[in-house]
Amino acid sequence: MTGYGRAEQIINNKVYLIELKSLNGKQLDLRLNMPLILKPFEIEIRNQISEGLNRGTVECIISLKDNNGAKAVTINKELVKTFYNSIKEVGDELGLSTENILPAILKMPEVVVASNEVVTPDEFKLISQTLKKCIDSINEHRKNEGAVLEKDLLSRIEKIEALQPVIASHEETRRGKIRENLVKLLNENVGKEQYDGNRLEQELIYYIEKIDIHEEQVRLQNHCNYFRSILQDNSMAKGKKIGFVLQELGREINTTGSKAYDAEIQKSVILMKDELEKAKEQVLNVL
Repeated sequence: MTGYGRAEQIINNKVYLIELKSLNGKQLDLRLNMPLILKPFEIEIRNQISEGLNRGTVECIISLKDNNGAKAVTINKELVKTFYNSIKEVGDELGLSTENILPAILKMPEVVVASNEVVTPDEFKLISQTLKKCIDSINEHRKNEGAVLEKDLLSRIEKIEALQPVIASHEETRRGKIRENLVKLLNENVGKEQYDGNRLEQELIYYIEKIDIHEEQVRLQNHCNYFRSILQDNSMAKGKKIGFVLQELGREINTTGSKAYDAEIQKSVILMKDELEKAKEQVLNVL
């Protein structure tokens, strides 16, 4: 589910700006961009985001601005060499000049860092609180989006349920048509005098029972009721549960269609499948 959070905190004349963006995803895919002085706390930052957002394609950018003015700096020589060698290699392949590229390299991230800068545990607590504000902002956005999704999902289930009486209204006629067609085929291809009428009635009862769709419709209604109960549950991570219930709904709808042998019932089955597919697409956005 999507969301955006932004928070700023001033700590000892340093301005920390945290931006957090989230897009939908089945697992947590976190891209973290932060100043070098926060590297010792990277695991804590990742864990906090993971616990707070659970899943999604997440981008976290932490930027730092120092208000102290000029101070001693350190140049990361190994990083400079890495950038230079990579740029020179590309320049040689393309036949381009690589002279005077040092100023550009010095502007690269993490090449020039302030000397002897560290973040104390107390300072990190404030940074962590700032990050929490971003996470809370995204979760609030997700909550609002979830309310819209819930309304849409319930409307899909209601439309499926509304088609059940339509199917039931054709059930009696369907059975009569099936019986008439079978008797007609026997009369035309075998002859009325060539088969036992009593045995035919027994076989017809057995056959019609096999293609009865009452049980499928009862289970379909039970799954719809269970779907609602899951949506009302306030616990986290209900998306997978909902997905499983939709699979069961699809199974009952498909079985109804395969047993129907009736054009009117098939129309309702197709409409049910259409609503089910729309619900499945929406569930991908549910945690």
